[in-house]
Amino acid sequence: MNGHCMCNAVTVDVAALGPGMTACHCEMCRRWTGTAFVAVHAKGADVAWKGPVKTGSFSTWATRGWCDDCGSTLFYRIKEDGSYGLSTGLFDNAADHALTGEYYVDEKPEGWAFAGDHTRMTRAEALAHFGVTEEDMQ
Repeated sequence: MNGHCMCNAVTVDVAALGPGMTACHCEMCRRWTGTAFVAVHAKGADVAWKGPVKTGSFSTWATRGWCDDCGSTLFYRIKEDGSYGLSTGLFDNAADHALTGEYYVDEKPEGWAFAGDHTRMTRAEALAHFGVTEEDMQ
């Protein structure tokens, strides 16, 4: 699977993507993307980047990446295992994946709703699912 940012300066090659895609409604993701961060997932070893990738660490458990030229959102990477949540916008047709889950549904704006039958987790459920504490989010 190949993808690229808006200006084509950053490209990504992914050997294998996990099943489905997820949407995160946490405050950080909404401020970062302007909406929910919708991602497909891959192991760190399966992902190769080229171009001006800029990263920042805004929590103790993950880093975020974007194109340093156009600002396109690229990824959310878990520090512990190196796995990626890759922005679906990098790939044509969201890499042909269906939405399988939403996180922080209790924090999403009232007018936002994704259709379909999939897992929906509150903040507390998402933190427990990922083994993260409130302190890790600081």
